[in-house]
Amino acid sequence: MTAKPWLKQYDAGVPAAMNYPAVPVTAFLEEAARTYGERDALVYRDQAVIFHTLEQLTERLACGLVRWGLRKGDVVGLLMPNWPQFVISFFAVLRAGGVAAAINPAYKARELEFQLKDSGAVMVIAQMEAYELLQSVRDKTQVRTIALTGGEDGVRLGEWLRGRAQPPAELPALQTGDVWLGAWAAEGVPVSLPAVGPEDAAIFQYSGGTTGVPKAAIGLHRNLAANTLQFRAWLSGLKDGQETALLAIPLYHVYGMVVGMCVSLRLGARMVLQPDPRDLNEILRLIQTYQPAFYPGVPAMYAALNQHPDVISGKVGLRSIRACISGSAPLLREVQERFEALSGAKLMEGYGLSEAPTATHCNPMFGEKRPGSIGLPLPDVDCRLVSLEDSTREVGAGEIGELTLRGPQVMAGYHGMAEETALVLRDGWLFTGDIARMDGDGYFYLVDRKKDLIKVGGLQVWPREVEEVLAEHPAVSEAAAAGVPHPMRGEVVKAWVVLRAGAAASAEELREWCEQRLASFKTPVEIAFRERLPRTLVGKLLRRELVREHLEAADQKV
Repeated sequence: MTAKPWLKQYDAGVPAAMNYPAVPVTAFLEEAARTYGERDALVYRDQAVIFHTLEQLTERLACGLVRWGLRKGDVVGLLMPNWPQFVISFFAVLRAGGVAAAINPAYKARELEFQLKDSGAVMVIAQMEAYELLQSVRDKTQVRTIALTGGEDGVRLGEWLRGRAQPPAELPALQTGDVWLGAWAAEGVPVSLPAVGPEDAAIFQYSGGTTGVPKAAIGLHRNLAANTLQFRAWLSGLKDGQETALLAIPLYHVYGMVVGMCVSLRLGARMVLQPDPRDLNEILRLIQTYQPAFYPGVPAMYAALNQHPDVISGKVGLRSIRACISGSAPLLREVQERFEALSGAKLMEGYGLSEAPTATHCNPMFGEKRPGSIGLPLPDVDCRLVSLEDSTREVGAGEIGELTLRGPQVMAGYHGMAEETALVLRDGWLFTGDIARMDGDGYFYLVDRKKDLIKVGGLQVWPREVEEVLAEHPAVSEAAAAGVPHPMRGEVVKAWVVLRAGAAASAEELREWCEQRLASFKTPVEIAFRERLPRTLVGKLLRRELVREHLEAADQKV
């Protein structure tokens, strides 16, 4: 796309292009320690750690990792919620020349085994509760060392520096070679850390990609550093060294890792960590106590605050919040408008993916935020839409096509998957698998996922279109649509619906509603009612889980 109409929509002071220093992403922590050394860096359970201490702990743990055999390029799994130990471990692994592979703490044995095997992780730093699970799968992996930590350890981080850190009483019996995390940090014997540069791998971030098969996107140090700087420039209303960020979005997800943790670090912001994003009462307490200005999240988090009785009554105010990034799922207009009215904040819908860790688009902080739009490409991000039938043909404004992009944050490829890498990285462009359109001013709108496309007798149906029509019904809280097998038509549309509290509607009533608003081939053949829809912890709808349940139920009937 030669013309870049989106540049005219940028907020004043946001550059079209930027300079990116040739440094590893860990340089941001070192810079913050030099610049804001005595300022609080982390707050967890009302205990604070200053930037200088955070940098010291990180270096000490990095030395510990090297002493315990970590070599440059080795992969370390990180398995814990939003604790200070996650932040310390992440940067320590990178300082030691390792690659961080963050793991969802909710994973079961099968998922955990796959990720550890596929990544080739040789170490894991994990919450104590996961030790038995890790032990059950480690023989099938390359993991040779497990370090354990607990929630209370994050409150006692100062003891690590003083060499007084004692293992918690509930620490399980450890296999030879495994340790308590505090032991590494407490030893304090300096070692030589390897040189780490911008072209070295920093993270393996697992993604379903365009094929739905889990794969590790390789994020280089320069990819993370570039995206951090892009988003820092985008948040032009925030001031370095003066802000507080509330981080309830999971740090093990690339969105929380980069837009939450790394951007906050670059800001020199105090990071208030909240392990459970669903604990609204604690989140409101943290807002009251620490007055955060930056609160990245997902739509469900903002919708929940909108509906909380203490917010509605005015008992708890949200007026400290000035900037919110919403990602991972569509942001409904009413949620955005209500939250902005309650808080006065700028709630900006954005877009990103693990293959470009993590963000590529966002609505402007002060400029027009168009409903339903993922916003504008960030500085130095170029975008084009290509025909779904011919990927060499670019389509124009207003037309639907596959979103392709290039920029300094685009991954190096998929770990150990050359063929899959070649499918998505072509001639310098990342093929996202997302179907989108661009309006004449350069705002982008997601239509759907290419892999979620439903083909009814050869005709294309986008699930999101069906879902939006159902969500407009006054009795419907949320809806999902997907294609299910049909002997004659190949696929037909099935919908799953969650009704609003106290509301009632029949499947036939909802079908008639759709028939009045959609072509007949797009109307759901079957509508099922559920109490909730399956989503990831960051709010992404899991349509494939619904299809799987449908297929299992169909098999049982045969």
